[in-house]
Amino acid sequence: MPTITDDSDSHRSRPMLGTVVRLSPFLLIALSAAADAETPAGQRYDRFVVAAPALAAATWGPLGTLLIGLLAVVAEVVLALIRDDKVGAAAASVIAATVTVTLAASYTSGMRVRRERDLALVRSVARTAQQVVLRPLPDRLNDVDLALYYSAAAEQAQIGGDLYEAVRTPFGVRIILGDVQGKGLPAVEMAAALLGSFREAAYDAKDLPALARRLETGLQRYAERASSPDAAERFATALLLEIPADRPEAHLLNCGHPPPVLLRADGAVLPVEPEVPLPPLNLSALLASDYRARTLPFGPGDRVLLYTDGVSESRDRRGEFYPLTERLARWSAEPGTVLLEHLRGDLRRYAGGPADDDVAALLATRLPPPTGTAVPDA
Repeated sequence: MPTITDDSDSHRSRPMLGTVVRLSPFLLIALSAAADAETPAGQRYDRFVVAAPALAAATWGPLGTLLIGLLAVVAEVVLALIRDDKVGAAAASVIAATVTVTLAASYTSGMRVRRERDLALVRSVARTAQQVVLRPLPDRLNDVDLALYYSAAAEQAQIGGDLYEAVRTPFGVRIILGDVQGKGLPAVEMAAALLGSFREAAYDAKDLPALARRLETGLQRYAERASSPDAAERFATALLLEIPADRPEAHLLNCGHPPPVLLRADGAVLPVEPEVPLPPLNLSALLASDYRARTLPFGPGDRVLLYTDGVSESRDRRGEFYPLTERLARWSAEPGTVLLEHLRGDLRRYAGGPADDDVAALLATRLPPPTGTAVPDA
């Protein structure tokens, strides 16, 4: 299933706005000419054509700016001939000003175009780097269908402190969804370190407690070499989920993270609270905790929603938290992508706009076995 992202509605109106801005120099020339031709002598509006090449520099390239400036000069000459049958001193001063503005605007436009190319290159490199850190989620692993809604709070960023990954291992499908303390580049750096540890350890850690200890060790090593002075004090909440291929069950380990929600095939919607509260990753050594996983029945048609606090801690205008379980009960029969699309839109309406925190929600569904295949016993 495709990843659902949180594109702002303002992005959809940008092409229309861009078209209007590009046409504005022509509109200015046309309106100046019309106003000048229709007003009595002594009231001149032709001087406003000087601003046309300056407007053009904002959206047109150097050549386009020069041509628009030339059009403004021609319009001024025509207006002068219509008005006075000659190009007088007043018209000549407007033409001289227009030529000067056109040359300056053309140079400015060239500088803008070069900077936009450099910025596009930087964004392309940044986008590639972000996709390496947070890879697209596969549509399906074994008999587990996956759907994701992800939104980074930082402007122009595709990733933030929220993280996710799903891999096929000898033990079944293993999934992590987590939230690193803080925001900005330090949070992204720690998220990358945690994901790297997960991708390395998920294939050979014998169970989820062993995997959690490997992740803990990885974060401690990261803190020792990190450039951020407070790296050792940072922590990450995380959910680890394992779905074996040969048994209708799932194993869950919650490291200080908001509890996932189990959506049963019969329509029941149940928050899965940890049996023993565990601290976030990078804090267990201080609290001397022992990781323990919880086993849940997880048969064909069952689904589990993992999410970050960007979902559960969204508030409305009265300061009330988002009622996630109540909302999921309404959509429990919907396909995965439809359910997450409902969640995305409902969160925006509930909060009155885009979230001010990173948001991640991952839905894992156990698919029915192929026709003729026996369902494994618990």
